[in-house]
Amino acid sequence: MRIKVPHTLVLMAYLMIAALVMTWLIPSGEFERTVNDIGQTTIVPGSYSQLDDADYLSPLQLLLVIPEALADAQGVIFFVLLIGGVMGILRATGMLDAVIGILLQKFADKTGWLILGGMLTFGIFSALIGVAEEYLIFVAMLVALCRALKLDGITAMGILIVGYGIGYGLSLFNPFTLLIAQSIAEVPPASGLEYRLILWPFFIAIGFHHVYSYAKRVAADPSASFLADIQSKDSTAVAEYPALTNRHKIILAGFVVVLGVLVWGIKVHGWYLVELSALFLGFGLFAAIVAKMPSGDAAQRFIEGACTSYRETTQRCRPCHYRQTPSASE
Repeated sequence: MRIKVPHTLVLMAYLMIAALVMTWLIPSGEFERTVNDIGQTTIVPGSYSQLDDADYLSPLQLLLVIPEALADAQGVIFFVLLIGGVMGILRATGMLDAVIGILLQKFADKTGWLILGGMLTFGIFSALIGVAEEYLIFVAMLVALCRALKLDGITAMGILIVGYGIGYGLSLFNPFTLLIAQSIAEVPPASGLEYRLILWPFFIAIGFHHVYSYAKRVAADPSASFLADIQSKDSTAVAEYPALTNRHKIILAGFVVVLGVLVWGIKVHGWYLVELSALFLGFGLFAAIVAKMPSGDAAQRFIEGACTSYRETTQRCRPCHYRQTPSASE
C-alpha cells in the first residue's frame, strides 16, 4: 500500500497547527537580544527568563500570522519574482543557449576537456545567477555529444548534475539561495565569498575525477555502462547549437559588467535586495532592447520567468498557471 504524501502547503498547515497547540503546553520564555557591532541581532547568553503573563495564541492569530509573514517577507518574495522575470527575458534572447552550446561544442572531441568545461560552465552559471531547470534544454545535446564520443547518458548527466550541484552548493552570488539566506541570517551579502572560492577547485577536482573515471571505463568497454542493455535509435544524433551572434556578445558583455557592478555595490555601498533587484531589472531591459525583442514579447517572457521562479521556489506547490496571450507585436 502506497503512502500518499500530503501537499507541501498541507504539511505546512499541520506544522503551524502543531506549533499553535505547543504554545498552550510549553511555558513561554524569552532571551534578551542585542545588536552587535556588525548590525546582527543576537541573543544574550544566560538571559533566558520565563514569562508568567504570556498570552496563549488563539486560532484567529494563527490565521493572522500568514498575511503578516507575507507582508514582512515581501522584499524577498518580489526579489525572487523579479530575478525570475529577468531570467525569462535572458533565456528568450538565446544568449545562455549560445554560450553554453558553443563551449560544449568546442570541447566535443576532447573527452576530458568536455567534462571539465561542461562542469565548470554549468557550475559557474548556477553559482552566479542560480540557473537550474534552464539546463534541461541541454540534456539532449549532452547525451548526443557523449554518445558520439562512445560514452553514455550517465556521463552526460554527470557533467550537468555534478557541475550544477557544485555551483549551487558553493554559490557565489546565487540570488535564490545565498542572498536570501544571508538576508534571513542578517549577515552581509556575499559574505564568506573567499572561503567558497577556495573550496571551488577542490570540489571541481573531486567531481571531475568521478565523472571522468566512469567515462574512461565506458569508452574502453561499452558493456561497463550502466545503460549497456538500453538501445536507442538516436545514438548517432548530432547536437545542433545556436549561433553566437553579435547581439549575444553584447548581452554577454553587459552581463559581465552587471556582475562587476554587483560585487562593487555589495562590497563598497552595502547594496541589498532592493538595489540588486533594480540592477538585474535594468539588465533585463538592456537585454530585451539589444535583442530587439518586442515589448509585448518581453513582458510575456518576464511573466513566464517569474512564474517559473515561483514554481522553483515553492517546489511542490502547484504550478503557476499563466495563459499565453498574443503579444502586442502580433
